[in-house]
Amino acid sequence: MDVTGLALRAAAARPCVLLATVPGGASVRLAAERLLRLRDWPQVSTPAQADLLLVAGPDCPDLRAALERLWQDLPAPRARVRARSADEVEAALDSGQALLGSPGVQRELPAAPAEAGGHQGVGHGTQERHDAGQDREAERGDGGHAHDDQDADGHGGHGGQGGHGGHGGHGGHGSGDMETPGGLPMAGQGEDRDGLTLDQLHVPLGPFLSDWPTGLTIRLVLQGDVVQQADVDEPVTPAAGAAVEPFWVQPWLRAAAGEPVQAGEAVRRRAAAHLDSLGRLLAVAGWPAEAVSARRLRDDLLCGAPRAAVAPRLERLARRVGRSRTLAWLTRGIGVVTAQQAREAGVSGPAARAGGDVTARYRQWLTDIRRDLHRLEESSPLQTAVEESPRGLWNSRHPPSAALIALLPRLLEGAELAAARLVVAGLDPDPEEPAACAVEVARG
Repeated sequence: MDVTGLALRAAAARPCVLLATVPGGASVRLAAERLLRLRDWPQVSTPAQADLLLVAGPDCPDLRAALERLWQDLPAPRARVRARSADEVEAALDSGQALLGSPGVQRELPAAPAEAGGHQGVGHGTQERHDAGQDREAERGDGGHAHDDQDADGHGGHGGQGGHGGHGGHGGHGSGDMETPGGLPMAGQGEDRDGLTLDQLHVPLGPFLSDWPTGLTIRLVLQGDVVQQADVDEPVTPAAGAAVEPFWVQPWLRAAAGEPVQAGEAVRRRAAAHLDSLGRLLAVAGWPAEAVSARRLRDDLLCGAPRAAVAPRLERLARRVGRSRTLAWLTRGIGVVTAQQAREAGVSGPAARAGGDVTARYRQWLTDIRRDLHRLEESSPLQTAVEESPRGLWNSRHPPSAALIALLPRLLEGAELAAARLVVAGLDPDPEEPAACAVEVARG
């Protein structure tokens, strides 16, 4: 009996997919999430659970090392593919499935594959942390090939989840950290806010956490389970010559360039963006069933579904999420941004109007989605100076997500680690916006 072949066929029949999205890959991620649901292929949150690594988006040199470590952490049998555009996703998944089920390919699997062009890097650490109270919430849900990344045609080319109780990271440690043989950082010492000398641990969050802003890396200094310091890395950009087109603000970009855009198209994209943010927060909070509901509604809006087709389902989702006492308890009092603090930080959009904690912000998303649903058919021209983009009033020089990212260190410092993922998901900046701005500045 060919036991190896049987095991490979079983793995390839329904692969567990780890989706790693890079800046410029939002549309690819959305297409992949939708197709994985249609195929009933599980999307997993850690490398240990995965058979297939799907890299969504263009090549980003600064993320190659992190992708290498992510790939090395996948157990055999495994396969790795890349889709640079939404049109390539289906072919990439088919190619990955074929690679996963090939005995010859799996036998030739080396320990450390290189990126196309010969680049090879030391990877970033992976760490999962779980709060002892993770399972106590009544409303929570259940909680390689030798080649380089494969393009959609199969030729060589070029996320961990947690709620108030689960956190992970695939980011790199600071260059000054001492590491154990297993790759985890050793604790140093420093004074805490009370003047006591306690162990300090440097922990990166990102860039490939599941349900995490694309390409974002936040470096934390922890004492116990309290964040003493938080620093955000500079925005990551694709390789030279590649552009970053922020998916969620494309109607505003086109209107700013002089193209006629209807207001209905813009509010449809904005409502879908809020549902994407809501799905991310619900997944982090440990409510996967409602996260899937939000993402299905998001996909239907992006596919042009009329209001009548989505309104009843949206109302059910809004009632269930908006009235959830457990979700409100999980998110109450964390990540507080008052209206005055928002104005001083240059923040607009839902975060400024909510004027409160994570609970206030997700409820503001629900309010905005309901309002936008009544405007899907508006044919009036989009006025970019009046109509907010999903994260606030659009300004190409100072994108709204840049102000949201700048808020994160202040919101995280002094917070418990168990709340960090919820704070980030509840603000949900889009790093593609400042990345696109950085590309434009580099071009002059």
